[in-house]
Amino acid sequence: EARVMIAGEGLQPSSRGKRVRFSGDGAVVREGPFASARELVAGFWIWQVRSMDEAVQWLKRAPFPVGAEIELRQIMESEDLGAALTPELREQEDRQRAQVEQQKERGR
Repeated sequence: EARVMIAGEGLQPSSRGKRVRFSGDGAVVREGPFASARELVAGFWIWQVRSMDEAVQWLKRAPFPVGAEIELRQIMESEDLGAALTPELREQEDRQRAQVEQQKERGR
């Protein structure tokens, strides 16, 4: 009712996933399952809140069992990159966002 939650999805098990490791020589793809399964992300919620403290307050109300541990992180935005976000990269990002929006519109 508070319209805080934007999205929430479960993820397929790691046995159906792949990991891509980038190095100077390119990318190496590994098939799942992955050994350290206790630290895998099983799903996610996206909330739109004003602060991390507000997110913590919402999470305290969530129906998780005793012993569950949930990690909260912010979504990185362009402004978080500071000087590393050159005008060329910003233009590229704007073009990609426009393309995604066009694809959404065509899909309706």
